[in-house]
Amino acid sequence: MPTLTISTQHLEQICTHAEQCYPRECCGLILGKIDSHSDKTVVEIWPTENAWDAESAELFEEMETADQPVTTQERRYTIDPQVFIAAQKQGRDRHLCIIGIYHSHPEHTAIPSEFDRVCAWPQYSYIIVSVKQAKANDIQNWCLDENQQFQPEEMISTSVNSSSIGLSY
Repeated sequence: MPTLTISTQHLEQICTHAEQCYPRECCGLILGKIDSHSDKTVVEIWPTENAWDAESAELFEEMETADQPVTTQERRYTIDPQVFIAAQKQGRDRHLCIIGIYHSHPEHTAIPSEFDRVCAWPQYSYIIVSVKQAKANDIQNWCLDENQQFQPEEMISTSVNSSSIGLSY
């Protein structure tokens, strides 16, 4: 099973973003490198705006697992496709690729929902932060297996000198 190596500073950046967005779900992209064994190394965290709105709810209505479409950012997130493309282009210019997506679960566990699973892509890591009472209290990493089911993906946390990484708050 592949692993995701991420610095403690990047984890802190994700948790801070989750706390700042509370009670809404935060979201962002994870840029980095993938080696020949499919192990991923995070180089940059790319915080994004949560673009979920009523139009998103309509577009995703067929995939929705709830009885009624969820129109609130407290329960759903989406990343604007133009932001996604910009991250891909800027990453490619720096020999990086999008290796994952992170988001938060306000007042819920850091376990993927069925909606998360249906929208997920197999090659990505999915970091989920549980935020309870405005404080990040758990962070987990997931990936899809060959049966399109989420499985825990090992996350190796490393300490690095903060001046050697590009934090983008």
